[in-house]
Amino acid sequence: MVSAHSRRWNGVARTRGCGSVAAAVLTGAQVGLFQVAIVWGIGIALAIHLTASLSGAHLNPAVTLAMAAFGGFEKRLVPGYLLIQLVAAFTAAAVLPLLFGSALQTFETTHGLIRGEPGSEASAMIYGEFFPNPGGKALDQVTRESLPLWRACLVEMTGTAILLVAICGLTDESNKGHSPVLTAAGIGLTVTILISLLAPLTQGAFNPARDLGPRVFSSLAGWKSLPFTFNGQGWWLVYILGPMLGGMIGAAAHRYLLAPAYRRASAPAEA
Repeated sequence: MVSAHSRRWNGVARTRGCGSVAAAVLTGAQVGLFQVAIVWGIGIALAIHLTASLSGAHLNPAVTLAMAAFGGFEKRLVPGYLLIQLVAAFTAAAVLPLLFGSALQTFETTHGLIRGEPGSEASAMIYGEFFPNPGGKALDQVTRESLPLWRACLVEMTGTAILLVAICGLTDESNKGHSPVLTAAGIGLTVTILISLLAPLTQGAFNPARDLGPRVFSSLAGWKSLPFTFNGQGWWLVYILGPMLGGMIGAAAHRYLLAPAYRRASAPAEA
């Protein structure tokens, strides 16, 4: 059964985040990747403030599973949380055509794109992610081969591991630097930094629901099989398995390395 907490919709960050990508790709509203990244970060900080007291601000399956494995989160709640995260991401993606439908049509017409055909990854990228980052353009074969599958997996795994280290450290009460007031901002800024550094490679998902929900929507919205075939098995190896493994690594690093150090540092000195 889905718990009452997990029914709280938490798609604010995803709507704003995917919206920032759509605005950048379709209208050129954002100048440079950092502007897209900071909108993502602010959206996540806002979502944390809105949902922390309701569901613990579980916006990411990689975080939920890592917390269940290493952070004491109740395992019986995991299926319900994962389901609502995916539904929230899908719903957020469904909002985009209502807002950017005209801009999307103009973009596709201007660039001669046909949804579901080769080259339409240039517009599909406003939903699910692709590697290397299309940057609003069709990717030729040489560019596609510049980032192999294993390296793309490593990028997403590393980024998510860093994210979990930050989340765990910022919320650890034994950390003397812990500040509840700054936690949401710290996590949002961590995402901003990670997107700024790693999104040029894989678009920077670090969140299986954020990728899969919009990816499924794009498939139903006209891109057909392209979101699941463009990168071969990469759609799940890079954007689902990679973040899941990275989250576990990051949470384990905190539990076995950082947390004991925080406790020692905060322990009263012996007389």
